[in-house]
Amino acid sequence: MSNSHPSAGILDRLNKASSAEEFFSLLGVEYDPGIVNVARLHILKRMGQYLAKEQFAGAAEPDIRARCKAMLEQAYADFVASSPIDQRVFKVLKDAVADHDKPMAFVPLSELK
Repeated sequence: MSNSHPSAGILDRLNKASSAEEFFSLLGVEYDPGIVNVARLHILKRMGQYLAKEQFAGAAEPDIRARCKAMLEQAYADFVASSPIDQRVFKVLKDAVADHDKPMAFVPLSELK
């Protein structure tokens, strides 16, 4: 296989992609720009979580492409159905919920100096 961009494997091409829109274009996934504008990092992070669970060793390029496309479609669908806040793919959002579950410490005003 040559090193030219069109013949590079889909995983290599996705690795070099510089925008969410490029991921959608490379994999041929339709999307609403309004949803991608709000949740682009969340969608790509979720896709990365799905990719991390996959084993591609020995798989044929068409199969790898189809599986990547399905993962992007699923990640995108996650954010069509609910918001980034609801999905909580980033640690800061998970921690925000965890803090709400903890009882708040009470300090009476008489204790403040």
